[in-house]
Amino acid sequence: MSAKPGIPRNSLIWLLVAQVLVILPHLAHLPLWIIGLWLGCAAWRVQIFRMRARYPNSWLKAALMISAGFGVYFSRGSLVGLEAGVVLLIAAFILKLVEMSSRRDALVLIFLGFFAVVTSYLFEDGLLAAAYSLLPVTALLAAMIGLQQGSLLTRPWPTLRLAGALLLQAVPLMLVLFLFFPRLAPLWSLPQPSERGVTGLADHMAPGDIARLGQSAALAFRVSFDGEMPPRDQLYWRAVTFERFDGRRWSQSFASQVPQEPEWEPAGEPLGYSIVMQPSGQPWLFALDVPRLEPGQAQMMADFHLQRRQPVNQPLLYRATSWPQARREAGSAPRSLERALQLPEQGNPRSRAWAAQLRRSARTPQAVVDALLVHFNRQPYRYTLTPPPVGTHIVDDFLFDTRSGFCAHYAGAMTFVLRAAGIPARVVAGYQGGEVNPAGNYLSVRQFDAHAWVEYWVAGRGWVSVDPTFQVAPERVEQGLEQALASEQSFLAEEPMSLLRYRDIGWLNEWRLRWDSLNYGWQRWVLNYRGEQQLQVLQRWFGRLDGQALGLGLVAAVALLVGVLALLLFKPWRRESDVQQRLFQRFERLLARHGVWRQAGEGARSFAARAASMLPGQAAAIVEFVRLYEQQRYAQQPAAADELARALRRLRRALPWRFAQPGERS
Repeated sequence: MSAKPGIPRNSLIWLLVAQVLVILPHLAHLPLWIIGLWLGCAAWRVQIFRMRARYPNSWLKAALMISAGFGVYFSRGSLVGLEAGVVLLIAAFILKLVEMSSRRDALVLIFLGFFAVVTSYLFEDGLLAAAYSLLPVTALLAAMIGLQQGSLLTRPWPTLRLAGALLLQAVPLMLVLFLFFPRLAPLWSLPQPSERGVTGLADHMAPGDIARLGQSAALAFRVSFDGEMPPRDQLYWRAVTFERFDGRRWSQSFASQVPQEPEWEPAGEPLGYSIVMQPSGQPWLFALDVPRLEPGQAQMMADFHLQRRQPVNQPLLYRATSWPQARREAGSAPRSLERALQLPEQGNPRSRAWAAQLRRSARTPQAVVDALLVHFNRQPYRYTLTPPPVGTHIVDDFLFDTRSGFCAHYAGAMTFVLRAAGIPARVVAGYQGGEVNPAGNYLSVRQFDAHAWVEYWVAGRGWVSVDPTFQVAPERVEQGLEQALASEQSFLAEEPMSLLRYRDIGWLNEWRLRWDSLNYGWQRWVLNYRGEQQLQVLQRWFGRLDGQALGLGLVAAVALLVGVLALLLFKPWRRESDVQQRLFQRFERLLARHGVWRQAGEGARSFAARAASMLPGQAAAIVEFVRLYEQQRYAQQPAAADELARALRRLRRALPWRFAQPGERS
């Protein structure tokens, strides 16, 4: 029952610690049986080390592997896919612990641990997760060092200190490679984990959808402007346009998703900005009207929204330039006007009758729009996240009965009435405003900033944006959702632990903003440090660079760094000045050229006696050199170093010029 030799106690301790640290960040997306599996395998491994249990035989190992496979299948529904693959990896990482019987097995386990640490970034890639990942990496390095069984590494803490020192020494090389190594597009990519929740706008809108987003503090995107930040009431971030209405909900039309840029004319001062967008699971990008991006980033659709070919499944950095005062399709009637007049054949009769009345009393389409805005402003409408339910005729019930709703209610109702009055209109969904972070001078836009407004078309002016919510709750646009809901205290009611609810506590809010600024810098300069940013940074430092110059610069930088690291590791300036030993090594090499090699473990005097017998013509010089060396080295009768050097020179002169073999006549 004795355990096989080869796994030191020190290394085993750090392997167990490393397994705990590796598995912890995965617990949120691992089945619970993984915890029981690790506890059982860890206890078994300890008993093996204490020689109270045996290693599993082939049949038992096969049974454990099959059981783990069934566990993954029943908990994840498949053995294929990202989540199932990660669970299989963690299960193999745990099972290898009891099968490990040699240093080679321990190295395999350690390398599995490094790979498992990397997979945690698929689920969480924030600054805190990156800092935490240093703990399991250090523990795995300590386990690898413990395998060496050195005399100074038999205790855990010296091993840990050495692992930390090695990690710190790797930091300069890591930084150089991060900054200079060319950023290449991936040959393949992994799908986004389905358990990584994504909150955001959908491709349709019912009155309660945006209200639900109003209860979420999840981050949607962050924005940094090139110059002065525009006023809050001008920050309308378009995401998607809804042109179809079926009587209950608004949705996109197929024609609006045609990748064809509509007609528009830049006007006014442009705004330049960069956005770091969080994963949304949707292909839309957020931007102020009317945006222009760098080629290849996204395509403007026929309804002025930006769309990528693939959904945004990881943080995305992009730059945009917008012209908020641009004239959109003002020259002639666009093809989209027919879609912007579509209504169900039946439903909401009171709203249709009111629209006909407004059309008869107003002389122009703009007068109808103004009348609607005045109506929302003067009538007792209420802005709330918890409106009363409506019946079959949702627009009628809202306009004439409940008069309470969220932005989607007002935008949807106004668009319906405008269409019923013969004025082309559509609903735009996106985000409005955002929180200014003075620590980083940027804007954070969250899910509770989700908003809906209206676009209507007027001949000669084109598409014009208008926000009916502003007439009911201007504080929503000018100050934010929290101020708009101050009277009913419903802001983030479902997230009592969110720090955003406690912005009135000065020190706590300042700490939150500074931490958010650190995370923004991490996302912008680390997670999104790609080819374009790399080239910009290098050109800012070194001027204009082409591919060849960048490659040569990378090689030179790596060579310089390796040289610096070699100096730091070997520390030649700390090497002891041992003149006698260096001279004796020259003495050995000199005799070796004449066929006299010093044997392993042979003392200086024995070596000299044997060399003197093999080279009798130079025996006196050999014996004299060793006598001086022993006096200085061992007999505490130090001789001058130059005297020992002179003795070596006399021996060199005494030896023949030709390298004669022992026994030959010189």
